[in-house]
Amino acid sequence: MAISETGVRRPTTAAPIACSWSDGAASLIDRLGIPGRLRRRPLQGPEPDPQLRGLVLVDLPDHDSAAVQHREHVDRILALVDAVIWVVDPEKYADAVLHERYLRPMAGHAEIMFVVLNQVDRLPGEAADQVLDDLRRLLDEDGIALGDYGEPGATVLALSALTGDGIDELREALGQFVAERGAAGRRVSADVDAAAVRLRPVYATRRGAGLSEEAREEFAARLADSVGATAAGEAAERAWLRNAGKACGTPWLRLWRWCQDLREPPTGRLSLRTQPDEEATARQRVEQAVRTVADRASAGLPPAWAQAVREAAVRGAQGLPEALDDLAARTGLPPGRPPRPGWWPAAVLAQAAMTLLQVVGGLWLVGQIVGVMAPNLGVPVLLMIAGIVGGPLVEWSCRIAARGPARRYGQEAERRLREAAAGCGRARVLDPVAAELLRYREVREQYARVMGTGTR
Repeated sequence: MAISETGVRRPTTAAPIACSWSDGAASLIDRLGIPGRLRRRPLQGPEPDPQLRGLVLVDLPDHDSAAVQHREHVDRILALVDAVIWVVDPEKYADAVLHERYLRPMAGHAEIMFVVLNQVDRLPGEAADQVLDDLRRLLDEDGIALGDYGEPGATVLALSALTGDGIDELREALGQFVAERGAAGRRVSADVDAAAVRLRPVYATRRGAGLSEEAREEFAARLADSVGATAAGEAAERAWLRNAGKACGTPWLRLWRWCQDLREPPTGRLSLRTQPDEEATARQRVEQAVRTVADRASAGLPPAWAQAVREAAVRGAQGLPEALDDLAARTGLPPGRPPRPGWWPAAVLAQAAMTLLQVVGGLWLVGQIVGVMAPNLGVPVLLMIAGIVGGPLVEWSCRIAARGPARRYGQEAERRLREAAAGCGRARVLDPVAAELLRYREVREQYARVMGTGTR
């Protein structure tokens, strides 16, 4: 029966027309948006073909129609149907619009595709076979697998609607296709594969992505520099040495240093850099460290995931300079004097003995000068010389012995501050970045599972 009109003037088919071999396809046709006036039923003979039971055949407008709404109908229906029959003729089978806009993008849907070369009655002699072979070549160039020799792929047929040649072959192929009841599953599978190919730039990358241990260590080092971990360690070492000098130095040297401190003007102790400048420099170092680690963590990631990683780093960096300042204040040098080793009391006692020798020798000499004691210059002079030489010698020995403990004390202070800064940076920046990278790896694994292959 006549389902859709034909004519010389194009376009003839202005809207999709549905012909249903099923009694329960009304809701499906409603979903396709085809009104009741454009729905048909085939002319039922005495023995209806059971192979076509369940088939809903939709005749679409021309894909290359001059009317924009016709192309919109084609694009909308093509996204919803389970299978497609492309009807071409000897004049337009190589049309670039057909191949570039439809066939090539749908190359992965070859198993649900029929390509019918109509009007072969217009081709004389072997021209029909030549045109059919050329059509197969073009389909192969489009990446469409051909279902020849029982292999899965597109079915390619030649027929003449005017003479009826090839109509039975097409009907038989459609009947077998409908009887298999696998069109919907094949279409969904092909759609998933096509979506996976389009989404590959979003979920897959050719290079490894992640946060290396080197990048983590460099980030921790930058944060330690921002809180002055090295300077804090050096200050702790100097404090230890200064305390050792005060404890083991000669009384006269300590008295001279005390006088020097009194005479030194207070302005001489001020640093050339003001506190706001130091805070600004530390903040810049922290921001630079966050940017660097975010760039390294996002290197090689798809753009969307790289942006997510950088945003996670920026969110974590909010308040990080203030947290590091508070941490430096709490983790800096402990209050009070540095701890003293066991040999300090002996050094202090030896220094006191040297001072006592000087005092005794001096009093002895004074007593001899005023006539209180009998003249004997040798012993008091020796006592004074021993005290004068022994005091600096004890101080020098203590300074040499104090270098090792002072260095270890400074290194321990620097280590505590570095670990505290690294822990703060890890909790605020590295852990959120690692969480985003873990999300990406999980999604990438799911994508690889959909694709059926491993992907980096």
